Amino acid sequence: MPIALLEALKGRRSIRQFTAHEVTRADVEAMIDVAVTAPNHRLTQPWRFYVLGPQARHAYGAALGARKAKKLEDAAAAEALRTKIAEEHAALPLMIAVSVVEDANPEIREEDLAATMMAVQNIALAAMALGLGTHIKTGAIMNDAAARAAVGVPEGERIVAVLNVGEPAVVPPPKERRSAASLTTWVP
Repeated sequence: MPIALLEALKGRRSIRQFTAHEVTRADVEAMIDVAVTAPNHRLTQPWRFYVLGPQARHAYGAALGARKAKKLEDAAAAEALRTKIAEEHAALPLMIAVSVVEDANPEIREEDLAATMMAVQNIALAAMALGLGTHIKTGAIMNDAAARAAVGVPEGERIVAVLNVGEPAVVPPPKERRSAASLTTWVP
């Protein structure tokens, strides 16, 4: 493996601040073209990609804002938070929601989830190669009915990640991580 690739892999960061630079359709297509090359057992190709325009980003942000606002007792503060998060999402250069088709067989369902997350990683690495950054988002919002509606995910699919994508305004320093050696067991 070329040293440049190893350094690129080590250099990936979660980007939270983007410039206003637009991500081109060609760049989006290049990222998704690489995503579908991820390994997937049985060649199920379980992933689906939803490229969100400004209205969909706003609606998704409103769903996320509503979830966060539930924690606030002050109604005005809750509404301000909902609005702020919706507007922040609408202003993002690009969001890609990635879903997995849910197979009835639990073994295949687990394999497909793993494969779809590899496709997500491929998008993040392709974005780096294009001079872009990503912030991969997961969590309970993925199953929220309003978030699913904003993305347009049909029954039988589950959102597994949303990637915010754009030209990095700030690249954060690496976070402290445990060493690979401390997490590796050599089995004779």
